[in-house]
Amino acid sequence: MGSLSSRVLRRRMGLPRGDGATAGDGSGGGRGGKRKRGGAEGPGDSDSDGEAEREERLLNTPRRKKLKSTSKYIYQTLFLNGENSDIKICALGEEWNLHKIYLCQSGYFSSMFSGSWKESNMNVIELEIPDQNIDIEALQVAFGSLYRDDVLIKPSRVVALLAAACMLQLDGLIQQCGETMKETINAKTVCGYYNSAGTYGLDSVKKKCLEWLLNNLMTHQSVELFKELSINLMKQLISSSNLFVMQVEMDVYTALKKWMFLQLVPSWNGSLKQLLTEADAWFAKRRKDFEGDIAFLESEQGNVFLPVFTHLRLQYIISDLASARIVERDSLIPSEWLSSVYKQQWFAMLRAEQDNDIGTTLGKVQQMEKKPFLSCFLPPWARPQEINKEELEASTMRCGRKLAKDGDYCWRWTGFNFGFDLLVTYTNRYIIFKRNTLNQPCSGSVSLQPRRNIAFRLRLASFDSSGKIICSRTTGYRILTLEKDQEEVVMNLDSRLLIFPLYICCNFLYTSPEKKADSEALPDNSET
Repeated sequence: MGSLSSRVLRRRMGLPRGDGATAGDGSGGGRGGKRKRGGAEGPGDSDSDGEAEREERLLNTPRRKKLKSTSKYIYQTLFLNGENSDIKICALGEEWNLHKIYLCQSGYFSSMFSGSWKESNMNVIELEIPDQNIDIEALQVAFGSLYRDDVLIKPSRVVALLAAACMLQLDGLIQQCGETMKETINAKTVCGYYNSAGTYGLDSVKKKCLEWLLNNLMTHQSVELFKELSINLMKQLISSSNLFVMQVEMDVYTALKKWMFLQLVPSWNGSLKQLLTEADAWFAKRRKDFEGDIAFLESEQGNVFLPVFTHLRLQYIISDLASARIVERDSLIPSEWLSSVYKQQWFAMLRAEQDNDIGTTLGKVQQMEKKPFLSCFLPPWARPQEINKEELEASTMRCGRKLAKDGDYCWRWTGFNFGFDLLVTYTNRYIIFKRNTLNQPCSGSVSLQPRRNIAFRLRLASFDSSGKIICSRTTGYRILTLEKDQEEVVMNLDSRLLIFPLYICCNFLYTSPEKKADSEALPDNSET
């Protein structure tokens, strides 16, 4: 067997190394070195031992040689080459030589072949493709998936492939398409994915797309995204308390104005910086064409957008003078809506000033959040109105702030907040709320009531370049009772989770919401 094999054989038989080596190659021991007197081993003997052990390990270590896998062989031979085909599928002007035993993995073909359908005994089947999303390439991948273990799905092709998978009832492929869609949601894909998920029943994908839009509509605005957002989808976003608002509610109104302009003039191709100026100029021209005091949303062109603007929280827009003047100047919103809100806010101010309304408390606390609430003990004269979670979400002020980098920040959101001057501070990874009364200058009136309640929810998030959340935290809905000039830490952040820019979004309720009569409520366009 040669030198190597003989040495290994004698090692296994227990023969002395020297004898084995001599018998094998006649070298007199190892690699040609002489033995030292006295029987001591020389360097050559040690090298020989090490080499022999390495050679033995080499002989006994299995080696993998990648052969053509069964899956690849089946895909190449049966699917691509169509060998031993027993059925031909024709669709969209293309033919596939396939095999019934593989097609039966599809619920569509399994029912066709096992029932009393005429196709069960046919060798050539013409498929009608009613879905325009399905093309030849999608059918090629869908049929091919029956002959292989995995499928590479391109995000640009996922909707067409999903359509084909749903038609052929390929549950595994449908699931793969759904996972691909979830992983590749961004500004370019989100609206298409949302619509497709609704069409093909992928509720989890639809939910993910809605979450992405709630987080990015205001934080990462784009002309392309505004153009793609449908009226029904925008209505869902604007009505949600989870909309991640930057700055204040007036910025939601401004975003809607830009969106409505792009829906009416989809051919406009300017930049985001130019968009508001162009929108204002376009609506100003339309105002001149209207007779009387008709608002744009009451016109034939604007009426279709009424359901979206109904969900604006106008009470937090008209509370700021500059914002109220812009809304009046634009004349987009019907005057009846604004009159109702002015009246509502006037009574809220009177309650806060003359009726000792110190804010809201939460009824049915167990239904609000599982997290504990900040405890508060109110004096006997303070009897604020109770409110449940649904009412709170529909009534809160939505506002936000972007922190570009780590540092110390202190700010307040603009608008009249019924004498509650709330200062928000970010410092040393803490977020602090302070009810400013006497310590800091304030441009408006300040309530001197001993205690005031504020209902709030604080959310923080960081996003990657595609708009996905990298990390996030929330306080949940809570009630905080503050005395004059008192401050409280509302969130302590882990430095390991802080990634800048950091986006902060808050929901606030400063006063108890008034129970409005139906006749005083804004028009209900929910069914429109």
